[in-house]
Amino acid sequence: MSTPARRHQQQRQSALDRPRVWARHPLAEFDDLLNQMGGLLESTVGGAAMPGVATWTPAADVTEADEAYHVELELPGVRREEIDIEVNGQELTVTGEISERERKGVLRRGGRRTGRFEYRLLLPSEVNTEGVTAAMSEGILTITVPKAETAKPRHIEITESIQGESRRQQEPQQQQPQQSQQPGGF
Repeated sequence: MSTPARRHQQQRQSALDRPRVWARHPLAEFDDLLNQMGGLLESTVGGAAMPGVATWTPAADVTEADEAYHVELELPGVRREEIDIEVNGQELTVTGEISERERKGVLRRGGRRTGRFEYRLLLPSEVNTEGVTAAMSEGILTITVPKAETAKPRHIEITESIQGESRRQQEPQQQQPQQSQQPGGF
C-alpha cells in the first residue's frame, strides 16, 4: 500500500517561520468587549456600584398571579432591620448588608456571602405601591406587590345578541299607535 504524497510541506514550514505581527494588542478586542458589556449591564441595572464596595445579588423567585407579583429572596442570617425595600413606579429595589461575624480561631473555609447586596426588579405592569407588603420567615423574604386596577385582567362574558328580538318588539308597538290614530275606528 502506498502513502499519500505531501506536496505542500514547504509552504507550511515557511508560514510557521514567518514572525506574527499584530496590528493591535491581541487582548485589546477583549477589553473593548468587556467595556461594552459593562456599559450594557450598567444601563439595565441602573448605574455602577460605589468604588471599593462590592455588591452581590441574592437568589430570587418571581411569580405573577392575577392580583399581584410575589418575590421571594433568599437572605439567610439577615435580620429584617438590615433590609431596605423601596418601590418607585414599576421598579422594586431591595438592599441591605450582611456583616462579617466575629469568630474565635482561624477560618479554614468560607462560603457565605457577606457585604452589601442589592436586588432590582422592573415589573412589567403598573403596580399599587401603597399595598406592597413584606414578610420574613426562615431566611426567605417574601414581598407581595399588588397590581394596579388598570393592570389586572378582567373577564368579559359574552351574551347572546337580542337585537333581532328587540326590533320585533318595537315594530308592533309602533304600529299600534298608528291604528288608534285613524278616525272612525274603521
